[in-house]
Amino acid sequence: MKKFLLPLLFLFLFILESLFVQYIPPVMFGQNYILVPHFLFVGILFLTIYAGRKYGIIYGAIFGLVFDIVWIEIIGIYFFLFPFVAYLVSKIMHLLQNHVVIAFLVSLVGIALLELGVYEMDFLIHVTNLEFMSFIRMRLYPSLILNAVFIIIAAYPLKRHFEKFADSLRDD
Repeated sequence: MKKFLLPLLFLFLFILESLFVQYIPPVMFGQNYILVPHFLFVGILFLTIYAGRKYGIIYGAIFGLVFDIVWIEIIGIYFFLFPFVAYLVSKIMHLLQNHVVIAFLVSLVGIALLELGVYEMDFLIHVTNLEFMSFIRMRLYPSLILNAVFIIIAAYPLKRHFEKFADSLRDD
């Protein structure tokens, strides 16, 4: 039964992102912001940090492909970026302590890398014509703030869940 909890958790995070996008208006404080929730990706990064690189990359590839199929016109952007950034985060975490505050900061760096990668790919293939500074102001900063709030709320439960998952893998 425990083996099904991890995919169900990621499916829940995927649906939570979709609900957030559907029901939260992008106009806040009189400004048009592009709020991009990366709740699923935060879960993948915490899985990478607390359960291991292998699981982060595998779940990153699977849910990156699902994300591309459901939301993106071009298959491959998230399929590539989710596992790639998870790999980079695992390398960064080898240099740092496995503390939840460090995981918070490294996750924000991972989200920023994901956002920058998606923007650059979209700009390269002419899906967007948004200038870089407008992207920073309208999408990157608001998205980092939104995801930082989510990480603050979800970090401890995710950490505990993935540590238990890692312990159950060692026991088997």
